Amino acid sequence: MGAMDLMSVMGHEQVVYCHDKETQLKAIIAIHDTTLGPALGGCRFWNYRDETEALIDVLRLSRGMTYKASVAGLKLGGGKAVIIGNPSRLRSEKFFRSFGSFINSLNGRYITAEDVNVTVEDMNHIAKETKYVSGLSSPGGSGDPSPITALGVFYGIKASVEFKTHNASLRGLNIAVQGCGAVGRNLCKLLHDEGARLIVADINKTSADLMAKEFGAKVVAVDEIHRVQADVYSPCALGGVLNEKTIPEINSPIVAGAANNQLLDEYNDGLKLKDRGILYAPDYVINAGGLINVAHELSGYSDELSRSDTKRIYQTTLKVFEHAAKENITTNQASDEVALKRIHEVKGLYSANNHHLNTYNNQSWIKAGR
Repeated sequence: MGAMDLMSVMGHEQVVYCHDKETQLKAIIAIHDTTLGPALGGCRFWNYRDETEALIDVLRLSRGMTYKASVAGLKLGGGKAVIIGNPSRLRSEKFFRSFGSFINSLNGRYITAEDVNVTVEDMNHIAKETKYVSGLSSPGGSGDPSPITALGVFYGIKASVEFKTHNASLRGLNIAVQGCGAVGRNLCKLLHDEGARLIVADINKTSADLMAKEFGAKVVAVDEIHRVQADVYSPCALGGVLNEKTIPEINSPIVAGAANNQLLDEYNDGLKLKDRGILYAPDYVINAGGLINVAHELSGYSDELSRSDTKRIYQTTLKVFEHAAKENITTNQASDEVALKRIHEVKGLYSANNHHLNTYNNQSWIKAGR
């Protein structure tokens, strides 16, 4: 399929290709849906294999942002940007200011923020060219959103344990965290402080070893972490880790983590988890803390209010689980239905007589990128 066909299948409003020869900037901005408000979503800097991989990644990520904002109750739509290339070679003030000019040309339809390999300093450079940016440094900015993202995932894990065991305490539980980056590190601290026992893995052994030193975590190989015996498996790295190969090997009754697009095949892999009796906390439901945090920045940032709203992810996650159980559907389908119901109500399209929305259509073949 070409770009226009993919946009049609996934319901996107706009995709913008950006190129600046002088700085070697190559980027794609995807605006999925602006029914609830302007599209807000982070900018990811990744050395993609090719343009097609980058396009599919930004389309999936931006659609996830639409659902994330809707489930979180925000007045925002879904968008995302990806920059193609090697961050260590291309990063500069001029590079990000060039990207900021492209964002500014969209006149507020898309608001950017940090994501993988993009920093607060990069956001500050972008802000020199456009006001449509969040996650800025103080004063007035919320800074790095990863601690709040981790807080939301922490409460999503607690809700998952509560739903599965009728006891939300994490004390004494074994939790396997895959990925010890900015979000993973903060999550490990929260879990450790709650009394959980940590098992960790990261492609950067230094990051994993730091978790062992600080929190007494057991370090295992990246290709082993999903197989370890644990109470919760928490993917906090890149996407596609739940697939036909890994799902049969999972030895945890709960999967709840921060990574986006964890299901390689949204429909079939969701069913595989359900059939195995594994409770899956949909990623965009429990990792919404970062979005909630930067959304607060748009109306005058308050750390206290941001944290308070993020803690509500606990109740939101339980709501999704209860809907899935009631309708006997997968939890990821349930979260999509909750998200789309709100969007369709705003559009005036929702019908109580047709409450099972066709959330997948022909989308199950679209595989997760990063």
